[in-house]
Amino acid sequence: MRNVYGVADNIFSPLGLNTRSNMEALIKGHSGIHQHSAGISPEPFYAALLPPKEKQPSGSLSAFEQIVYRSAKDAMTLASLDPVNKKTGFILSTTKGNISQIENLSEKYTEDRLSLNSSATIIAESLGIRTEALVVSHACISGLLAIITGMRLIQAGSYDHLVIAGGDLITSFIYSGFRSFQAISSSPCRPFDASRDGISLGEAAATIILSAEKKDGAVRISGGSVSNDANHISGPSRTGEELWLAIRRAMEQAGKNATQIDFISAHGTATRYNDEMEAKAFHLANLHMVPTNSLKGYYGHTLGAAGILESVVTIQSMKENIVLPTLGYSTPGTEMPIHIVKELKRETLNTCLKTASGFGGCNASIVMEKT
Repeated sequence: MRNVYGVADNIFSPLGLNTRSNMEALIKGHSGIHQHSAGISPEPFYAALLPPKEKQPSGSLSAFEQIVYRSAKDAMTLASLDPVNKKTGFILSTTKGNISQIENLSEKYTEDRLSLNSSATIIAESLGIRTEALVVSHACISGLLAIITGMRLIQAGSYDHLVIAGGDLITSFIYSGFRSFQAISSSPCRPFDASRDGISLGEAAATIILSAEKKDGAVRISGGSVSNDANHISGPSRTGEELWLAIRRAMEQAGKNATQIDFISAHGTATRYNDEMEAKAFHLANLHMVPTNSLKGYYGHTLGAAGILESVVTIQSMKENIVLPTLGYSTPGTEMPIHIVKELKRETLNTCLKTASGFGGCNASIVMEKT
C-alpha cells in the first residue's frame, strides 16, 4: 500500500491569508473571534469573520468559491503542482457552500450554484484541474473525512496528488440554525472549560495537498477512520465509545499505540456534551494524559474548513515542536479529566492524533507522523 504525505498547505482566515501568518498569530496568542454588532444577527454576537474585502465575489466565482480558490491556489503554488496531470484531483469540503444565495438575491447566480458539486467543478476548473471534482459534505467532520477519502484514493492508486480544500462563510441562515439549538456562546468560546456555554462560529478556507510522492518536511497521513454513534440528530454519544472506535481504528491502521501519541488536536467545540464526550473517548483510548488542545478559541468553529485547518496547524506544530494552548481554558470542565494544554509548550512531536465529531453522530480521526 502506498504512503500518503501532506506536502503543502494553506490557511485563509481572519488571522492571516497563508499558513505562516496564521502560525505567527497563533504563537502570539491572537484570536480571530471578536464581537460584531451588525450583519448576520440583529443583536451583538461573537464570531471570527473574514474582512469583507477578502470575501468578495470575483469573476465567475461566488464569495464562498473565491476564498476556497485562493486557499487552494496558494497551496498548489507552494507544492509546484501541475494541475493538468491526469492523476491530480480535487476534493471540496464544505457544509453549506453557496447557501448565502438564498438570502442575498443581489448575487447573480443561477439556482444550480446551490449544488455543492457545481461549486467544486467551478473551483477545480479555475485551478486548472481537469479531473472530475469530488465533494465531501458530512457535517463537522467534513474536513477530516475529505483527508481520509483522499488518503484512501491515493493508496488505491486512483490519484497521485489530491488538492483537498474546505471552506464556509457564516450567514444568517447558519447562525440562526445554531442559535435555535441554544449552542451559541454569549462570549468567545471556552473549550473544555467548566464555564463553557457553547460555540463561536468562524469563517475560513484551508487546503492540504496530499501526495504519494514524499517531499522534504512532509508529514505522513498514516491512519484514518470514521464512525457513527446514531445517538441524536444534534447531540453526540453520551459514552464516547463511538469516537473511541474511530480513534482505535485509525491508530491500528497507523500501527501506533497510546504511548506513541505525542499530542491530540481535539474537536473541542466548547459545547457541554461534545467536550464531555471527547474526554470520555480519550479515556477509553488511554490517551487522557496526552497533551491536548482545541483551536476553536482562535478560529471559532469553521465548519467545512475546520478539520483541514486544524490538521494543517497540527502539521505545522509538529514541524516546530510546539503545542499551542487552548485559548479560553482555565478550569477543568469535564467529568473525566484530560490533559488540556494551558500555555505554549515546546515538546518533540513525532506522532499526533486529530479528532472531529459532528451532527448526526459522525466521528472521525486521523494519525499524522513525521517521516
